[in-house]
Order: sequence, then structure tokens, then C-alpha cells
Amino acid sequence: MVVSAAATKEAAGLGALDRLLAATDAEMQKVNALILKRADSHVEMVPELARYLIEAGGKRLRPMLTVAAALLFGRATGAQTNYAAAVEFMHNATLLHDDVVDESDMRRGRPAARMIWGNQASVLVGDFLLGQAFLMMVETGKLDALGVLAKAATIIAEGEVFQLAKARDLTATTADYDQVIRAKTATLFQAAAEVGAMAGGADEAGRAAMRDYGMELGLAFQLVDDVLDYRGESGAMGKNSGDDLREGKMTLPVIMALADANPAEREIIVASLGKPDASETALAQVAAIMNRHNALSRTVDQAHAHVRAARAALAGLPESEMKTILSDIAEFYVSRAY
Repeated sequence: MVVSAAATKEAAGLGALDRLLAATDAEMQKVNALILKRADSHVEMVPELARYLIEAGGKRLRPMLTVAAALLFGRATGAQTNYAAAVEFMHNATLLHDDVVDESDMRRGRPAARMIWGNQASVLVGDFLLGQAFLMMVETGKLDALGVLAKAATIIAEGEVFQLAKARDLTATTADYDQVIRAKTATLFQAAAEVGAMAGGADEAGRAAMRDYGMELGLAFQLVDDVLDYRGESGAMGKNSGDDLREGKMTLPVIMALADANPAEREIIVASLGKPDASETALAQVAAIMNRHNALSRTVDQAHAHVRAARAALAGLPESEMKTILSDIAEFYVSRAY
């Protein structure tokens, strides 16, 4: 039997994911316990809504990255538990806010929290999670780590606003897109990796290596996520296929397809871009145009380039099983595009 290169890469990636889950399991049990504890409140709706999102699933890659980075450097202080929980709270806060901004109906395969509790509650509970994230950081007494995550929170918000400003903007460039995903997605990966390294006792070179690794991993992750909006199935993605198109998001596949499309193809794309009621037929037409001009495959190629850069960032660190796992894990997230 002939096994495709994509299948081989996917198998390797899945193996890396299992190894990462096993290597971080003991620490992640502490993180998960802290997450559930800090999602509590005497205001009944707060834990109800927060836990609905937190317990909905997901591999918790970002906090796992924090834990893995701390273990990588071998001198973990225990602060990684607070850091990892804070990272997960920041992530979930952005999801709550994003679903309101994007008017999304689904999140992680279930109705978005705003569909059950409303927009106002979703925004306010998101604010609660952010507050708890920073309280957990303050409790460690490490102002430098607090500074990393506080700066990340600011950049993420800027990225979201910039993406909103560029929605349905037919003049958006690949540079604009890169600016958006660096800010709104890759910055939290970067911060998660760096504060983990700090908790593990890394020196400045080690922090820089993990900072670069996190950024490149986050970029690869978002590129693949944007491809899946046109290739994925709703159940696997945890959201509706085509949401990005209907929300008018100028992702790289859209920008590439618009640049190469003939006038008739461009008209088809523009007719569905930013239209909440765009049909599945229209979405299929847009995806066909993207495939015709290799926009999706070229986007995956860029994701692979970022994976190579992520691996290169780790090259100067001492050899260890955790370094190998982190080097391999990036391939899993690119393999989702196949």
C-alpha cells in the first residue's frame, strides 16, 4: 500500500500530540483544577457561562505550550500553573468577545455562549476572565511575566480592531493579513511560550527562542485555520464552514483569490464576501475559484514555512525529549489542512 506524504506527516503529528499530552498531563491536571476554581463566582451566571465555554472541549494547546516550555528548561518554579491558567482565560475571553463582534452562532461545535446568554453577558464574562487572568499573574509576584501577558492583551485587541477595520476591504494586502494574524492569534502563542520559559528558569536566549517558536507556531496555526474555513467540515472545525467569508474577513485565501481572479470570478467572490446569508452553493463556488488559483494550497505552503521557522527557533536549545515534541507538534496543526 502506498502512503501519501500528507498521511505520513499527519501520523507523525498525531504521535507528537499524544506525546505532548502525556508529557504535560500531571501539570495540566493542576492547571485544569485552577481554571475551574477561578471560573467560580457568587454571581451565578458567571461560572455558568464561563464553564460552558471552558468545558466545551479543545486541546488547550496554549496553556500546554506554557507548561511544556517550563518543563523544557527543567527548573520549573510552579508559577507555570498560574501562567498557563491565565493564558487559557485570556484565550477564552477573546473567544467570547470575538463571537459577539463576529455574530457567530457556533463555538467548539456547540451554540456560542451569546446564543444562550446574550451578547451583554458574553462580553461581561469575557471581562471577568481577563480580570482573573491578571489576578493569577499578580499572585506569582513576577512583574516581568505579567508585563509579557499584559502587552499581549493589548496587541491582541489592536489586531481584532484592525481586522474589523479591514473587513470587506477589497484593497487589503497580504501585509495587512500578516499584521492581523500576528496580533490577534500568534501573539498569544508567543506570550504563552515565553512566560512558560520564564517559569522554567530560562535565560534571555532561551526566552527569545521560545518567543520566536511561539510566534511561528501561532502563524502556522492561523493560516491553516483560515484554509479550513473553505475545506473543513463544521463539526470538525467547531464553527460553521464559510463563517470567515460571510463575516467579510480578508484572510489570505481570499486576498490571493481576488488578486488572481478574472472579472467574473472576482464578482462571485465579492457577491458573497460579508454576506451573512451567503448560501452553501455560493461558498462552494468561491472555494472552487480558490482551488483553481491554488490559493488554499499556497496558504498551506506558507504555514509549512512557519513550521520550519518554528523548528529552527529551537535549534540552539539543548537536545531533550520535550524539545523534540515541540519541534514535531507543529506538523500536527498543519496536517489539519489535509
